[in-house]
Amino acid sequence: MNFLTFIDDITKFFNDNIVVTIIIDAYLALLIISFVIFLCLKFKKAINLTIIGLLLLLIKFASDQFGFKISSMLYTAVLVAYIVICTILLAPELRKMMEYHKADDNKKAMVMSSTQATREAIVDAVFNMSAGKVGALITFELHNSLEQYAERAINLNSDISRELLEQIFIKDSPLHDGGVIIRGNKIICAAAYYTLSQDSTLDKTVGSRHRAGLGLSEITDSLTIIVSEETGTVHIACAGLMNVMNSKSELLEYINIYLGN
Repeated sequence: MNFLTFIDDITKFFNDNIVVTIIIDAYLALLIISFVIFLCLKFKKAINLTIIGLLLLLIKFASDQFGFKISSMLYTAVLVAYIVICTILLAPELRKMMEYHKADDNKKAMVMSSTQATREAIVDAVFNMSAGKVGALITFELHNSLEQYAERAINLNSDISRELLEQIFIKDSPLHDGGVIIRGNKIICAAAYYTLSQDSTLDKTVGSRHRAGLGLSEITDSLTIIVSEETGTVHIACAGLMNVMNSKSELLEYINIYLGN
C-alpha cells in the first residue's frame, strides 16, 4: 500500500462516515484555532508569523483533502484575517526598513567633520545640562543624511556654542522637545523627532528621548548623545547600542573615535 492509496482510503472512510467526519472536523477546528491564537499572542516576529501562516495553509490543504467542510470554510476566513494581522504587526519593521533604505540612498560623498573646539563645546554643554538634570538629545550626522528629519524640524543653521545648546534645551525653551542635528560645525535644526526604537529588550522605564536616539542609530550611522531629565545620566547611542558616559573625557574620546580625529 503506497501513500496515495492510504490517503484515498482515509478520504473514503470520512466520506462514508458523516457523523465521525463532523465530530473530528469540529474538534480539529477548535484545537487548531486555539493553538494559533496562543502563538499569535506569544510571538510577534516575522519568522514566527511565517511559520504560523504555513501551518494554517497546511491545515487548510488537509481539510480540503479530507472533506472537512466546516474547517475548510473557517480556515479560509482565518487566512484572510491573518494576512491583515501580519500587516499590522509588521508595520513598525516595514517602516524601519523603508527609512533605512531612504537614509542609505541619501549618503553624502563627504563627511563634514566638526573641529575639536566644537566637540569640546558640545561635551561641556552636555555635562552642564547633566548636572542640572536638563534633558537633551544631540545627534551628529555622519555618512547617512538626516535631512528627512531636519526638514520637519525648526531650521537654525547656527554656529555651535555651549551657551546656544544649553539655551535650546532649557526647560522653558520652545525648542527643548526633540533633538538637535549637528552637521560639521553647525546646528542645522532643533526640535527634530526621530523614529522610536521598537527593541523589546529595552527596560519599560526607558524614556522617549533614549528610545528616539537608539531608534535613529538603528537605521543610520549617526551618533546621538542623550541626557536624562530624571537622573542627569549621559548616554550615547550608535549602531543600535547605548552606553553610559561617566565623564567629559570619556565622552570626548568616544566622539573623537567615532567621528575621526
